[in-house]
Amino acid sequence: MRNNICVVLFFVVLNTISLNAQEMTADKLHGLIAQASDTLMINGNSIKFLYKEMPLICVYDENANRMRIITPIVETKDVEEEQLLNMLVANFHSALDVKYALSDEIIWSVFIHPLAELSDHQVLDAIDQVYSAGATFGTTYSSTNLVFPGNTKKKDVPKQKKLIDRG
Repeated sequence: MRNNICVVLFFVVLNTISLNAQEMTADKLHGLIAQASDTLMINGNSIKFLYKEMPLICVYDENANRMRIITPIVETKDVEEEQLLNMLVANFHSALDVKYALSDEIIWSVFIHPLAELSDHQVLDAIDQVYSAGATFGTTYSSTNLVFPGNTKKKDVPKQKKLIDRG
């Protein structure tokens, strides 16, 4: 009986070690983005690429074990207060693994995660969610078809503001 417990414990520990050892690297990240993107340009620790004709940027730091995938959406001067409120509601309910964020007077769709712990699937899903959140800003404000329940009612925005030129 004791030997059986030791064998089971051994396999549990072995499984746990193999699950935690996925180690996303810069090279793997480059390959996954190349696989998903239309075009890409690598410059140091940043990768600029087009995904469904939308410009995205991936910035990573292997030493700090961090990465982010981002896309610019709209300049804050072109955003109405109701859009900002809708964006914040979406951060809670419909922008799942990505968030809307503000930096340098621009609203961004942002995915941030520890680099080494990422799986291949998570990278590809993050690219799609960043794209979707950017594409749906001003309408459904969503990164996937999933929505967490609760007060998801957004105020109607009277007119669409000009989005950042992605050309």
